[in-house]
Amino acid sequence: MTTATTPPIRILLIGATGAAGQAVLRQALAEPRVARVIALTRYALPPQEKLENHVTDFSSLPSDAPWWHVDAVICTLGTTMRVAGSKAAFAAVDRDLPVLVARLARSAGATRYALNSSLGAGPGGNFYLRTKAEAEAGIRALGYPNYTIVRPSLIDTDRAAVRLGELIGLTVGRALGALIPRRYRAVTPDAIAHALLEGVLRNQDGEHIIESELL
Repeated sequence: MTTATTPPIRILLIGATGAAGQAVLRQALAEPRVARVIALTRYALPPQEKLENHVTDFSSLPSDAPWWHVDAVICTLGTTMRVAGSKAAFAAVDRDLPVLVARLARSAGATRYALNSSLGAGPGGNFYLRTKAEAEAGIRALGYPNYTIVRPSLIDTDRAAVRLGELIGLTVGRALGALIPRRYRAVTPDAIAHALLEGVLRNQDGEHIIESELL
């Protein structure tokens, strides 16, 4: 319950058009503990109560924009190597942009950050997992008092653009069901969104890592 000592917060949402981001947006707009959602997107979203949408060019984000003045940031940005076209372009979306947003919002006073990362993120993984780990480390270094990392397995959703590896994994996972260890089962966008949103709403400082089996 919202009280005088826990006023509703303003959340900056990056990645609002993806599967997890859409779920975050839907849940946040329905959440009384959220006063406003400021979503940065490449194209306009349908108007909704409590939503402030800014269409912007992510390649040149202004450092003095008013949208950085929020309480919390939720980042669900993510691409694929196929869409990005190169390792550098992939890292620009999955590592550099989340860290840049985190730095600008932190400089403007944000104290909470929640990042949608990946199962297995770490320095010893493949390029994808190393990049995710570098994003985590970059944001961690900025000193957010309250920082949540969500590391889901495959996202159980139907995408407009087919990702072959993900589609195969989901098909196998749906067929085998409970035979797959919980850590490796696909998770829904709603489950990911709930963990991210509760991460920034939690009045508990520190780093909170939520692995896929907890979603």
